[in-house]
Amino acid sequence: MSLAVTRCGIHAFHEHLGIDVDKIRLFWVLHSEREHAKQVAYRVEVSNSPEFVTPLWDSSKVEGSQQRNILCQPDGGFASASFHYWRVTIWDDEGKQSKSGVNEFFTAYPRCNGLLPPYSMNQTYMPHTSLIFRTWFEDEPNRWKSVWIGDNGDKPFYVRKAIDLPRKPSRAIAFASGLGHFNFVCNGDPAAANEHVLDPGWTNYHRTVQFVAYDISNNLREGENVLGAHVGNGFYAGDQGEDRFFWPCYEDNTYVRYGNELCVFLELHLFFEDGSRETIITGPDWKIRTSATTLANIYSSETKDFRQYPVGWEHPGFIEDEEWKNATPVTGPRGKLKYQSQPPVILHETFEPVDTKTLEPGIVSYDMGQNMTTMVKIQVSGKAGSEVIVRFSETIDDSGRVLMPDPLFKQFETGVFCKFTLAGTGVETWEPDFCFTCARYIQVEGVSIEEGQDFPVIHSLVSRHVSSAAPKLGSVETDKEDVNALIKMCYWSFVSNMFSYHTDCPQMEKFAWLEVTHLLAPASQYIRDMESLYSKILDDMVDAQEPNGLVPTMAPEIRYMCGPMHDTITWGGAAVLLPELLRFYYDSTHVFEKLFEPCVRYMEYIKTKEREGGLIEHGLGDWGLRVAFGNNQANIETAIYYCCLRNIQRMARELGRDSCEKRFADWADRIYKVYNEHLLVTDKKLYPYAFYTSRDEPGKQDRNMVAQAFALQFDLVPHEHVADVQKAFLEGCAAANNRIQAGEIGLKFLWNTLADLDRPDIVLEMARQEEHPSYMRFIRRGETTLNEFWQDACRSKSHDMLGTIYEWFYEAVLGLKPESEAYRTWTVKPPFRSEFRHVKGSMECPYGKISIEYNKEQSGDEDVVTMNISVPTSTTCFLLLPHVSSSVKLERISKTFIAVSSRWGQRIGIKPGHYRLQIRP
Repeated sequence: MSLAVTRCGIHAFHEHLGIDVDKIRLFWVLHSEREHAKQVAYRVEVSNSPEFVTPLWDSSKVEGSQQRNILCQPDGGFASASFHYWRVTIWDDEGKQSKSGVNEFFTAYPRCNGLLPPYSMNQTYMPHTSLIFRTWFEDEPNRWKSVWIGDNGDKPFYVRKAIDLPRKPSRAIAFASGLGHFNFVCNGDPAAANEHVLDPGWTNYHRTVQFVAYDISNNLREGENVLGAHVGNGFYAGDQGEDRFFWPCYEDNTYVRYGNELCVFLELHLFFEDGSRETIITGPDWKIRTSATTLANIYSSETKDFRQYPVGWEHPGFIEDEEWKNATPVTGPRGKLKYQSQPPVILHETFEPVDTKTLEPGIVSYDMGQNMTTMVKIQVSGKAGSEVIVRFSETIDDSGRVLMPDPLFKQFETGVFCKFTLAGTGVETWEPDFCFTCARYIQVEGVSIEEGQDFPVIHSLVSRHVSSAAPKLGSVETDKEDVNALIKMCYWSFVSNMFSYHTDCPQMEKFAWLEVTHLLAPASQYIRDMESLYSKILDDMVDAQEPNGLVPTMAPEIRYMCGPMHDTITWGGAAVLLPELLRFYYDSTHVFEKLFEPCVRYMEYIKTKEREGGLIEHGLGDWGLRVAFGNNQANIETAIYYCCLRNIQRMARELGRDSCEKRFADWADRIYKVYNEHLLVTDKKLYPYAFYTSRDEPGKQDRNMVAQAFALQFDLVPHEHVADVQKAFLEGCAAANNRIQAGEIGLKFLWNTLADLDRPDIVLEMARQEEHPSYMRFIRRGETTLNEFWQDACRSKSHDMLGTIYEWFYEAVLGLKPESEAYRTWTVKPPFRSEFRHVKGSMECPYGKISIEYNKEQSGDEDVVTMNISVPTSTTCFLLLPHVSSSVKLERISKTFIAVSSRWGQRIGIKPGHYRLQIRP
C-alpha cells in the first residue's frame, strides 16, 4: 500500500484556535505496511477556504523525506481572526501520491503585538485616547476589539451577557482571558470550556498575559444565549484571606501581586452561512456580581457560601436581580496578549477512597490510595448554614489526622483548607473553582458518614487528578514488583507537576523552579508530549531575564530569592539547554530565532562569574545530596556552562550566523581546557588511573561518582582518559558500597553513566538500599510519589526532581533510546545483563508508535531470548547486540505473510514493521 498521512500538526501549539504568529512550523506522520516505503517529496498548501480555491501559501513540490519542522510563512502573514486550512501531499518511493485530510486552524491577531499598541484594549475606559491611537483604530481587522472589565475589586465575581441571535451561526470562536483564573461559560453547557480548568496559564502578567480560544459552534443556538465567566485570584492577585496561608509574601507580610483588580475580557467571533460575520465583545453593558466563592486562594484554600449562589446564572432565561451591576472597564494587566499555546490543564482520572475513617464525631478521613494533584468533588446534604471544612495532606499522623512533618511549615495543617456553607437544598456538590493541591488524604470536618449524627451527611467524595492535557505517550513494566512500584511512583510524581509550567511541588510551594525542566526532559518525553509546554516555559524565561542577562532560577518569578537561590546556572541554564532538547526530541527549531539573543546575553552574564580562567562555582552545586546541601559546584556548573556554549554554537550554525558559531566554538574550547586543567588528575599518585576531583575542600583531592559522571556525560574527558575515568567512576561507586552519593542534579548523570557501562546491578542495588538515599525505602514506607529529599518525614511528597531514574527504565531496561532527531533512528539494547526476564513497553514517538517486549526464558543450560518490536514508518531501529558473533532470527509479520531472515553482528538495522525476534547474544 502507499503511504498514508495519519496525523498532522503545528509545532508548539497544542490547540489551533488562536494562532497569533505569522510564522508556523508544520509536521505530519505517515504509515505504510511496506517495509521500504518512504516519502521522497511533499507539497504543503495553505488556503482561506477548505476547498483550497484561494491559495495563501504553497511550498510547491519539495524533494526530500522531511516530515517535521516545515516552515510556513506566507507573504503578508495570515489573515486575522480567520479560519485557515492546510493539507500536505506526499509522494512515496514508488511514485504514488497521497494526500492528507484538510487541517484547520483559526488565527487571532498575529500582527497586533508587533504593529499596534501592545497593552491596553480599554478604549471605552479612555475615549480621549482615540486620536492618539488613531492608526490603531483604523487598522480594524488586525486589532483587539474587546475591553477588560471587572468590578474594581479583588474578590471573585461572576460576569454574564445575554445575547439574542436571530439565527444560529455556522461557526463561533471565543477569545477570552480572566485573571488570575477564570471558568468560561456558555449556556450552562460544560462542554463549552473544552474541559479546561485553571485557564489561563500562569505567566509574568507584567510581560505576558495568555488568552484562551474556545470553539462554541455547537453550544450556541437561535434566540437567547448566555456568555459569561467566573473569575478568581490565582497568582495574579493572591489573596491570603483572614485565616489562610499564602506563600509569596515579603518580610513585612505584604504580598506579591501583579494586579489588584480581577478582570476579564471576551471577544466572540460569529460566522454565518451567508458569509457574514459578527463580533461580540465585553464592555460596560455586561453584568457583574460578587461570587458565592468569597476566597479563591491558589494554595488550595477557598470559601464558598451556597446560600449566596445565583442558581442558573449561566443559563438563558435567568432573571438578573439588583445584585447584578454594570461591569466597569478597567485598566487590565500590563502584559502583551499571547495565545495559550501550551496544553490546557484538565481533569484526568477519578479515584474513589480506598479507606474511610471517622476520627471523632464530625471528622471523617479519606485515604485515596494515591498521592496526586487533585481537585476533589464532594456531595453533602444538611441544614442551611452548616459549615464544612476540607483539609488536604500527603501525610497523616498516628491518629489518622492530616500532618505536615516539617515544623517550619505547620501552617499547612491549620492555614490551608476549603470551607463551604450549605444552602440546605438537598444533596449539594462542592468542588474547588480556582485551586488545586497534591494530596493522598482528605480530611472533612463538620460531617458524618451516617444519618442521625447531628452533622451534615457526606454522600460521596472523589479525588480527580488534575494536570496538563499534554498527550500521554509511553508505558513500561517489568517482572519485578518493586521496580514497577518505582516506575509508577515516578510517573505520578511527573504528571502531578505538569501544569502551565513545571511546578516545583504542587502542594507546598507551587513555584516554577527551572532545573527540573531540562533534567527531566529526557524522562518526561517518554510520558507526555512536552514540546508545546517547554516552548511556553522558554517564553517565561525570556520574560524573566534581567537587564544584565541573568536568567533567574524561577520563571515565572513570584518570590524573589537571593544569592545562589536566584542565580545558578543549573537552573537558569535551562534557557539554553531546552532549545537543543526540543530540537533533538521533536526535530523542531521553532524557538531558535527567538531564544538566540537571550541565550547569548545569559552566557555573557555567566562569563562575568568565571573563576580561574573559566570555572563556574557560585551556585547550588548538587542540591539535595543531604537535604538542602550541594557540592561539586565547579564540576557541575562548569560542565553546564560548557554544554550551554556548545548549544549556542549549534544554534548559530542552524541560524546561519557563522561568526557567532566560531565565537562560541572558541569559547567552549577554552572552558574545556580550563575544566581539565583544574579538575582532571592524571599524576596517578592517589589512584593508579586518571580521575576528576571536586574543589569542595581546597587542597584535597577526592574521587566522587558525580565528578566522574559529569565529565563523562558532557564529553569533557580527553579520549585517552575515558577508560580511566570510567574505572574511577565504578570504583567510586564501590567505595560508597553502591549507595547513592548524588543530589537531584547529579542523579541523572549517575544513571546515564551506569547505563552506558551496562551496570543495571549497581543501579538496582542503589535503588534498593535499606536506608536513605533509597528509592525503595520510600516504597517500603508506603509512599506513592517521590519525596523532595532523601528523608522519611519529608515536608513535600510530590517532588519529581529525584525522578531521573525513570529515564533509565526506558533506556537501559526497556532498551529504547533515540539516536537522531525525533526518533528518526532509534536503538534497542536488550537488557541481557540485568535480572529482568520480562519487560514490556511502548512509546508514541513523533513518527508513530514504538512497542517493545523482551522475554528471557531458561531452556536447558541456556537462556532463550525473544522479543517483539514494532518499528514505525519513516524510522529505522538498530538492534544493539554484545558481540560480532551475536545473531538474530527476524520474522516480519504483515497482514498477509511472515517474512523470515537471519542476521549477525553488533548493530542490526530493522526497517518499519512488526517483528518477532529470536536472539542469540
